Amino acid sequence: MDRLFAEIEARREEMVELCRELVRIPTVNPPGEAYAPCAELLGRRLAQRGFEVHYLRATDERADSDRFPRINVVARRDGKTRGKTVHFNGHIDVVPAGDGWTVDPWAGEVHDGRLYGRGSCDMKGGIAAAVIAVETLVDLFPDLPGALEISGTVDEESGGFAGVAFLARKGVLSRPRVDHVIIPEPLDVDRVCIGHRGVWWAEIETRGRIAHGSMPFLGDSAIRHMGALLARFEQELFPRLAQRRTAMPVVPEAARVSTLNINSIHGGQPEGLDGLPSPCVADSCRLVLDRRFLVEERIEDVRGEVVAILEGLARERPGFRWQLRDLMTVEPVLVDRTLPVPRTVAQAIRRVLGREPAFVCSPGTYDQKHILRIGRLEDCVAYGPGILDLAHQPDEFVIIDDMVASAKVMALAALTLLEEGRLQG
Repeated sequence: MDRLFAEIEARREEMVELCRELVRIPTVNPPGEAYAPCAELLGRRLAQRGFEVHYLRATDERADSDRFPRINVVARRDGKTRGKTVHFNGHIDVVPAGDGWTVDPWAGEVHDGRLYGRGSCDMKGGIAAAVIAVETLVDLFPDLPGALEISGTVDEESGGFAGVAFLARKGVLSRPRVDHVIIPEPLDVDRVCIGHRGVWWAEIETRGRIAHGSMPFLGDSAIRHMGALLARFEQELFPRLAQRRTAMPVVPEAARVSTLNINSIHGGQPEGLDGLPSPCVADSCRLVLDRRFLVEERIEDVRGEVVAILEGLARERPGFRWQLRDLMTVEPVLVDRTLPVPRTVAQAIRRVLGREPAFVCSPGTYDQKHILRIGRLEDCVAYGPGILDLAHQPDEFVIIDDMVASAKVMALAALTLLEEGRLQG
């Protein structure tokens, strides 16, 4: 293993430069910009190492368009003998940069051992580390059994439906083609992520009656009805959720409870071109909620307690009318830590870092959900460089030493899995 680790260490600057190239391509989602050039960058590079490269566009997905095509890249290199397939999957999309940066979010600047930029942590640093890991493996061990795969997929930040879900439905990222999956999400270099909380996104609309703003008593304000719902959430739902704790090892500690976030509220008539509001009573108000729930909870109950509050308000509050629309539901995921991938990644962490790994669960969902539910492939974890709390923040960065360490862990884990596959075959 000393040879493997030394070779990855020697490719440190190459790894940094690859990550910088990836950061400089602003693959912002929404709307889904620059997916093609980012996928092609990865594809061209891996083709030089003998990988068979395919670009797969999710044309049947709603988000796909000619302006913003949903293009995924999948590269595969088969060994000379049959065996298992180890797949590294990383999402190439990033959230908008937002305000508050002290460095250029698209420059990939390097300062004091850190590489800054939107997506450096979540998760282009992980993709760069995985690419260096597989390249080093095929350079040093060209006769490895089985196959190595690496993919760059889209839209993870908006659910992953045109990315990993699409590939899983097409049989590309599922059994029997793939046996083991590592997703280099930023969970820190000494953690193995074996699952995540569930999520329910929904839109609630309250209805009212339009009238002149100078005579609101002739109308019925949908915004006031929404205010009553928010008050009921504060009085009843938020305190109830704060009392629920999970046995899942969710990080950070504060995320081991059920949570609810109000993503957005839209109400009333739109402002005119002069920026002044329409003098009307709002006849509609819409709220989007983001409910994260635990493996101990059932989605029927999660949805039901919100419906119960809405029905209660309809009985108690004159004129209260509402509609609820489900946007997305993902069940919690928790895989067995004794499966080959979590076990092998943990062993590699011990070897590379010399300390005991932690098994954790993510507070938010990631593409493991599609690999498990659609691909029917349970032997999957998230492991990669990056500090989870930095994801989506201004001045996002990844520590270069962590990229190198995680590349060593991923390379050793893949090597072990392929060699074990040879013995079993």
